[in-house]
Amino acid sequence: MSSPAGTAPGELFLFWPIRHPLAPSQGWGGVLGAHVIRCTRRLDGRAHPRILAAMSPRRAPVAPLALLTSFLVAAPAAAAVVPVGTTDELVAAIGAAKAGDEIVLASGTYAFDGVSCAAAGTEAAPIVVRAAEPLGAIVELSGLEGFKVSGPNWHFEDLDIRGVCADDSDCEHAFHVFGAASRFTLRRSRVRDFNAQIKINAAQVDGVWTAPDDGRIERSELFDTHPRRTSRPVTKINIDGGKRWTVRDSYLHDFQKDGGDTVSYAAFMKSGGSDGLFERNLVVCTTAGSPDGARIGLSFGGGGTGAQYCAPAYDPDVPCEVEHTGGTMRNNIIASCSDVGIYLNRAADTRLHFNTLIATSGIDFRFATTSGVARGNVLTGKIRDRDGATHQESDNLAEVGLATFQTWYENPSLGDLHLKGDVASLVGEAPAEAAVTDDYCARGRPGSGSFTLGALEHSLGDCATVPPPGPSGDGGAGGGGAGSGGMGGGTTGSGGGEAGGAGGTGAGSGTGAAGGGGDASSDAEGCSCRAAGTGGNHTLGLLTAALAAFALRRRQASSPPSGAR
Repeated sequence: MSSPAGTAPGELFLFWPIRHPLAPSQGWGGVLGAHVIRCTRRLDGRAHPRILAAMSPRRAPVAPLALLTSFLVAAPAAAAVVPVGTTDELVAAIGAAKAGDEIVLASGTYAFDGVSCAAAGTEAAPIVVRAAEPLGAIVELSGLEGFKVSGPNWHFEDLDIRGVCADDSDCEHAFHVFGAASRFTLRRSRVRDFNAQIKINAAQVDGVWTAPDDGRIERSELFDTHPRRTSRPVTKINIDGGKRWTVRDSYLHDFQKDGGDTVSYAAFMKSGGSDGLFERNLVVCTTAGSPDGARIGLSFGGGGTGAQYCAPAYDPDVPCEVEHTGGTMRNNIIASCSDVGIYLNRAADTRLHFNTLIATSGIDFRFATTSGVARGNVLTGKIRDRDGATHQESDNLAEVGLATFQTWYENPSLGDLHLKGDVASLVGEAPAEAAVTDDYCARGRPGSGSFTLGALEHSLGDCATVPPPGPSGDGGAGGGGAGSGGMGGGTTGSGGGEAGGAGGTGAGSGTGAAGGGGDASSDAEGCSCRAAGTGGNHTLGLLTAALAAFALRRRQASSPPSGAR
């Protein structure tokens, strides 16, 4: 039996038979047709039935199982707006989520260890978890991992998420995104005090290594309020594998590893991933002026990957020769890092376009499989090839001292690039680049002619840079506010030395990115992050439940009535 005309996904239909007046009162003989009722969810959450149609009158014996099967396949349960106001309601809503659901958190505090996000959204109907008011919902997480996302198409928006563990090693990730969890999105959110706020990696799904693809992290703020006292990797965004991940319009600041190798990163993509994009981000390694630790800005390759966790082989006998392929960094501002602002470790075919690096040791291309192009960048420090790496460069302005930046801008070491002095030496100094259509403030670059060097197109005038403003109308990182405070006043020390090379290749010469070898050794997920395979048959479960309900109805129909009908 076909569904009534106008059936939409997510509608719930109820059928009951229209009988011939002389037909028996029970059984399916003598059925002329059926009334059809559609149940839609009203804004108050209750069902609102409406008669849609009566099927054409005819004698139509229909098998109950066929009827139920048709009903279940044609009309899955409706998506809903699900308001929540308590921790229990939030956890329950996530556990019961289905494609198209929008879970809306009332302002307040939600405290729990962690929750699994295993349901599958779709591209057209993602599962959305958002605050009713921007940053009004505070989520306090006290477990190793907060949101464990294994299903595709989950979006998290406008949340204020905090790690509240007494021991820093107990708060690993606010989000662990793995396996089939493609098209994960975090936007307009603030996430603080985790070793790696966001962790993405491959996992086995039905026996096949699978990495999430096409994720987005945008217009968000990630930072720590104190140095992380841990030997575990410290990276605000850790993307291991996957294709076409984008980190944009976000503010990453105040991160330090106070333990182990002391190496920390704002963000990296590695483990055999490809086509990643960092654009229009503000990275300030320290807002307190602390020189401690080896703090690196953005990276393709990070500290390297254990062979068994590197795509595409995932084989301990096949070295991870290329950590990332085809990555792009453009229009980023990176400041106040004790090590390099950009680190490329076994990163092939990388494009570095029109970035501004202030008070860092520059840009490192490292190891023989690393290659790329650096164009239109302005930086303190140098652009270097190390350990067999090669690159091409043009129209860069290197070795610009902090004092020079301070004549141009209000507070460059904090990423505040409001114009203060004459920047004519930067304007029109690079030919137009087709791959770069806008600047850090999302203003269109000239369509032809020449560009201003660095992340800001000064021919368009001044713009605010803290936090990243993002595209017009979207608001900046952390809901468009001024950004949050980071690590207090910092600590003093000799720090600032550039430690050994990626993969633990030695003590280093003081001219390259810090080790990060510990990260490679920890890709077995020291946080116990490895996930088992996923699978299941939701439709079969629904059918079983429906048949049970039908059997109960038949038993009730054959029993003497308990009262007047």
